[in-house]
Amino acid sequence: MADTYEATAAPPATGTSTEAAPRARARRSRGRAPWWFMIPALILYAYVVLIPSVRGAGYAFTDWSGLGDAMSFVGLENFRKILDDSAATDALVQTVLITLAITIVQNLIGLLLALGVHTQIKSRNFLRVLLFAPAVMTPVVTAYLWRYMYAPDGAINGLFEAVGLGGLAQNWLGDPDIALWSVAAIVIWQFAGYSMVIFLAGLQGVPRELHEAAGVDGAGAFQRFWHITRPMLAPAITINLMLSLIGGFKIFDQVYVTTGGGPGHSTETLSTLIYKNAFQFDEYAYSTAIAVVLAVIVAAVSAVQYRGLQQQKGAA
Repeated sequence: MADTYEATAAPPATGTSTEAAPRARARRSRGRAPWWFMIPALILYAYVVLIPSVRGAGYAFTDWSGLGDAMSFVGLENFRKILDDSAATDALVQTVLITLAITIVQNLIGLLLALGVHTQIKSRNFLRVLLFAPAVMTPVVTAYLWRYMYAPDGAINGLFEAVGLGGLAQNWLGDPDIALWSVAAIVIWQFAGYSMVIFLAGLQGVPRELHEAAGVDGAGAFQRFWHITRPMLAPAITINLMLSLIGGFKIFDQVYVTTGGGPGHSTETLSTLIYKNAFQFDEYAYSTAIAVVLAVIVAAVSAVQYRGLQQQKGAA
């Protein structure tokens, strides 16, 4: 009887397994879009971005002036020239300095603003709009506004004179010691509200119950922020750092409009140096080499930041 039962029971089990495998494969295939759906987008991306970028980078290994068809292959000569060019090394240092200043101060102010408008004050919505408004202005318009405010007889020095602090008046864009930081202040003023919005989105995902429980246990405001809010803001912090670093390394509009890289070369950045070498000095190949170096720097910084964000997501 037992042998007869096992013999009759085995076939249905085999049939069920045989039917389940195709159903499982069908479910997996429905969860994945066919890869060839991406082909049109990849072709367009390659035609618009990849091919022009690779062809453009190829000029960094030539001596092309940007005019005519005459050019020859020079290998790494343009990149060696960067190391010997004091203007290029100074521009790199100044680019790093202004990037660090923008990244640290902008995100610190953005975080403080986000914490301020995340409270229950009645004007919080109005303040959010007001603080974010500068970010929707184009950098060129913002730079022109601040150039007039920074003028020796502009609004900033006029305000100092009006309140009896005339000794604080400065030649903000004409003094090599403070011109770079004056330009950094423009960027910080414009995009601190942008950082605020990203931090605010992260703050809205922090459960109030955690703060209430910590408050009951006697934790102070700083302790609650450091041990509860800060870890949960890690993705927002990473995104803001990435955007600030990339924007700082690529800064051009604010510098070119306000100082043009001067006085002297005190506010020269890699982007303004690329523009001048290409369109003023007709050293197109050399400017392309500088652009390749800048692209590598931005890509490396972005990769590090992206990897950090992925690790934080995995830890969460």
